[in-house]
Amino acid sequence: MREKIRYPLRIFVCTLVSLICILWALPKEREAFNYEYAQGQPWRYDPLIAKFAFPIKKPEAKLRQERQQALERLTPYFISAPAVGTQMVRNFRSDYAEGQFPDVPYNYYTHAVAMLQEVYARGVVEPEVYSQLTNGKEKAVSIISEKIATVHPIEEIYSTRTAYQYLMEHETETYSREIMARLKLNEYLEANLLYDSVKTGAARDNILASVSTTDGYVEQGELIIDRAERVDSLKKAKLDSLKDEIEQNVTENDTQGQILMIGQGGMVIILFMLLLLYLHLFRRDLFSNFNSVCLLFSLITFFCVLSCLMLRFNVLTVYLIPFAMAAIFVRVFMDTRTAFMVHTVLILITSIPLSTCYQFVLVQMVGGLAGIYSLRDLTERQQLFRTAAIVTFAMCAMGVCYELSQGVTPDGFNKRLYTHIAFNGVALLSTYPMLYAMEWMFGFTSTVTLIELSNTNSKILRRMSKEAQGTFVHSMQVANLAAEVADKIGAKAQLVRTGALYHDIGKLVSPVFFTENQTDVNPHEVLSEERSAQIIISHVPEGMKMAERYHLPKVIREFILTHHGTGMARYFYVQSCNKHGEENVNKEDFTYPGRNPFTREQAILMMADAVEAASRSLKEYNEESISDLVNRIIDTQQKSGCFTECPITFKDISDAKRVFIDSLKTIYHTRIAYPEMNKQPLSVNSTMEQQTESHKKNIFSSNKWTWKK
Repeated sequence: MREKIRYPLRIFVCTLVSLICILWALPKEREAFNYEYAQGQPWRYDPLIAKFAFPIKKPEAKLRQERQQALERLTPYFISAPAVGTQMVRNFRSDYAEGQFPDVPYNYYTHAVAMLQEVYARGVVEPEVYSQLTNGKEKAVSIISEKIATVHPIEEIYSTRTAYQYLMEHETETYSREIMARLKLNEYLEANLLYDSVKTGAARDNILASVSTTDGYVEQGELIIDRAERVDSLKKAKLDSLKDEIEQNVTENDTQGQILMIGQGGMVIILFMLLLLYLHLFRRDLFSNFNSVCLLFSLITFFCVLSCLMLRFNVLTVYLIPFAMAAIFVRVFMDTRTAFMVHTVLILITSIPLSTCYQFVLVQMVGGLAGIYSLRDLTERQQLFRTAAIVTFAMCAMGVCYELSQGVTPDGFNKRLYTHIAFNGVALLSTYPMLYAMEWMFGFTSTVTLIELSNTNSKILRRMSKEAQGTFVHSMQVANLAAEVADKIGAKAQLVRTGALYHDIGKLVSPVFFTENQTDVNPHEVLSEERSAQIIISHVPEGMKMAERYHLPKVIREFILTHHGTGMARYFYVQSCNKHGEENVNKEDFTYPGRNPFTREQAILMMADAVEAASRSLKEYNEESISDLVNRIIDTQQKSGCFTECPITFKDISDAKRVFIDSLKTIYHTRIAYPEMNKQPLSVNSTMEQQTESHKKNIFSSNKWTWKK
C-alpha cells in the first residue's frame, strides 16, 4: 500500500519540478514581438493589425539629423562684463602717463586707446571658447547685458589672440606695426564675455525638445502590414515603433503577470497530462518505470528552458537548437510512438512564447519525424550522419515550401533561417556522445552499447573462451538461437543476443564442475548431491557479482538472474530423492535463487538455454526427436509458471518452438557417407553399376539419414 502511494508521489514531484523550471524560463511579457523583418524584404507572417494605438517613432538616423539641423539655430549665451574693458583701458592710460612708453608718439597712444575701446565694445572671449565657437556650427552668440540678450554674429567678437592681431594689423599704412608692438597691448587684453553654461544648456534642451520624435500615429485596429507585402521605410518605422512599445510596456502590474503565468502554466499542465495519459494507456511498462518518466520530462524541460533562454536574443535562435535530438533519444531507448508523442509535446510547449509559432511548429515537427523514421536502431556512427543530413534536408524543404506558400519569392527567402537549420544539423551529430551521458544518468542501455558488449574480444568473453571453452560455445549457440526467435516474434534481438553471451559468466568461478567443460574427470562423483547442486546453482549469484565487477548494465545482469528463474537443479535433486527418499530432501537446497523472467527477451533466453543444453544429450538427431525435446522442455517451463510474469503470448511461444526445431535440425544435420575407391580395375559398365549400387547402399544404410519434406 505504501508503494502504491509512493510511486505516484514521485511522478507528481517529477512533473512539478519540470513545470516550475519551464514556467521560470518562459518570457513574462504580456506580449512578445518575435517577428524577423528587414527593409526591402517581404513580410512572411500573417497580416499584422495594431491591437492598440501607438506613435510612429522616427528612425534614429533621421531624428539625429533633424536635431543636428535644429542645433544650428542655437546661440550660446555670454554675460557681458564691461568693467573688465574699462579697467584695462584705465590701466593702459595710467601706464602711458607714468612714462612706460617714452619712445611712442602721442598719436599712437590715442589710436591704441580708441582701438581697445572698440574691441571691448564688441566683446572678447577666451581663446579656447572662441575655438569651439568657430569650429562648431553656431553662427551667432547671445550677449546678455543688463538682463537684455542681443544676438551678435560670431565674426563681430574676438578672442584675446584675434583681438591683438586686429590691433596690430589695423591701419598699418598710418601706424607702424613696429611702434605699435612697443605698447605691449596684449597685456591689456582680457575676456569681458563670460560663457553662461546654464542658459546655453537650457536653450539647447528647448531646441531638442522642439524636435518631434514621431511621424504620426497608428490607430487601434489599423493594418500595419499585410502578408507578402514588402517592408518599406514607413512600414519599418511602424514595426520598430510597435516593437519598442511592446518591450517598454512590460507587465505593468502584478495582476497582468499572474494572468500570464496562469495561462502559460495551464497550457504546460494540459500537455503534461496528455503525455502521462498516453504512457498510462499505451505504454504501461514505461509509466511504471520511474527512470523512463524522469528521462522524458528531463528532455522536455531541458530543451524548453534552453529555447526560452535563446529566445531572449532573437526569435531565430530557437532554430539553432536540435530538438530532433530528444526524439532520437526516446526512439533509441524506447519506441517510435513514444518518441513522436514526446517530440510533439516538446515543440508545442516551446512554441508558447513565439508569435511565429506556426512556421516553427511545421519545420520542427517535420525535422523530428524525419529523425524518428530515419533511425530505427542506432548501431553505427554513420547512421547518425545520415540522419542529420535527412533532418536538415527535411527542415529546409518545409521552410522553403512554407515561404513559397506565403507568397515569398526565392530572392526574399530568409537566409538566416536556413543557416540556423544547417547549424542545427551539425549540432545533431552530438547525439552519439550524449547517448553515454543518458545511459549513465538514467540507467538505459542503447543498441550501440549492446553491440560493443557483444564483441567477443571484450575482456570477460575472451576470458571465458580460454578458461571455459564449452560454456563459451554454449553461450554462442544460445545467443544465435535466441536472436532468431526474437526476430521471429518481434522482440529485441540484439538485447537477447548480448544477454545470452553473458548469462553463464558465473561458471568462470569453477568451470570444471559443468558438463560442457569436462573431459574425462567428473568432480561431482566425489561430492554429495546437495554440494554438487549448490556449486551448479552458485553460477547465478557468482555471475551477478562478476557482472557488477565488470560494470555490465542492469539489463544484462537481469538475464543472468532470470535465465534459470526459480527452477531446480533437477538432476541432483532426483539423485538425492532416489538415495534418501523424497520426504527427506529439502527442495530449497536444489532451487535457483533467481526470479522468473519478466520480459519477453528473458523468456526467450530461458527457453533457448534449456533447449540448447538438452539437445546435446539426444542419442539420435531427427525431426521427431528434436520436436519432442523442444516441446517437452518448453511445455514443462510453461506449466511450472516460468512465464507468468512476462508479457509473452501463446503465439510467441508457438513461434519460438518452430524456430528452435528448425534451427536445431540445421545445427545437427548429418552428412552422407562418401563412397570409397575400388582397388581392382573394372570395366567401364561394371564400374558405373557398382558405383551406383554402392552409393545407394551408403545412403539407405545410414541410421542418421532423415528425409526432409
